[in-house]
Amino acid sequence: MHDIVITEFIDAWAVDDLRRDFGVHYDPKLVDRPDDIARLAADSPALIVRNRTQVKDAVLAACKKLKVIGRLGVGLDNIDMEECRRRGIQVFPATGANTVSVAEYVIAAALVGLRDVWHANADVLAGKWPRNQLMFRETSGKRLGLIGFGAIARAVAKRARALDMTLAAHDPLLPAGDPAWAEFGVVHLDLDVLLATSDVVSLHVPLTPATRNLIDAAALAKMKPDAILVNTSRGGIIDELALAAALQAGRLGGAALDVYDEEPLKAGSPLDGVPRLLLTPHIAGVTRESNARVSTVTVASVRRALKGGT
Repeated sequence: MHDIVITEFIDAWAVDDLRRDFGVHYDPKLVDRPDDIARLAADSPALIVRNRTQVKDAVLAACKKLKVIGRLGVGLDNIDMEECRRRGIQVFPATGANTVSVAEYVIAAALVGLRDVWHANADVLAGKWPRNQLMFRETSGKRLGLIGFGAIARAVAKRARALDMTLAAHDPLLPAGDPAWAEFGVVHLDLDVLLATSDVVSLHVPLTPATRNLIDAAALAKMKPDAILVNTSRGGIIDELALAAALQAGRLGGAALDVYDEEPLKAGSPLDGVPRLLLTPHIAGVTRESNARVSTVTVASVRRALKGGT
């Protein structure tokens, strides 16, 4: 029996720290072997996972003694929260630990997108010198539209203000009178208006039935034809087929995606070969610094819970 089963990457020092007090089984490749997760964690009181491990259905059914789930990150759509509540399983996301990393990624994507440097390498290496064709836009004076205005979106807003961007956000869960709007200098807009007036649109909402395919063909058609779309939240929020079609047709300036409806992408993805599209493997929140913070928060939460805390 193992006290803690860890199914995805975590810093080595964090594993060593847990092993001082608990029996730990650590295999970062377990994520791709759900049957082994169910077998190894059947009698374990704790699981530690990232975003790819599906703690649902068969896994939860097999883990009869599970009391604690440590989430190395913040999204919880890979965990059946209703079943965890029913069984009294405590779930601990590493809230706030990767905020800086994601915010910096969004700003980097906005800068790259507005300058349209997606494809300059090949031309330069081929001896071409397309200076006039690459004369695009500054961030200064451009509107950044944030869909969702939680902690990460606010960190993005803080950094975007330093670039002299104007800021708008749509968040139906945050009242118009909330002081955060004024604190961050952000205009509160309806979604349609935000899409139509923003030069960069960045997504900061969880994946729920209400947000699935929130950015579909109709939403993309409302955006400026040279706007940049950035998604660091969850892939299902964007209709990937519709996005590919918009970029192929030149109806959108570009997109940077760090998350996808299915991860990893499979061969033949509709995103393959699409122009002005920057793809990264769910790493916006993953830096050396954020990994250390995420590991620290998660280890502390799991340790405290296993020793009787809440």
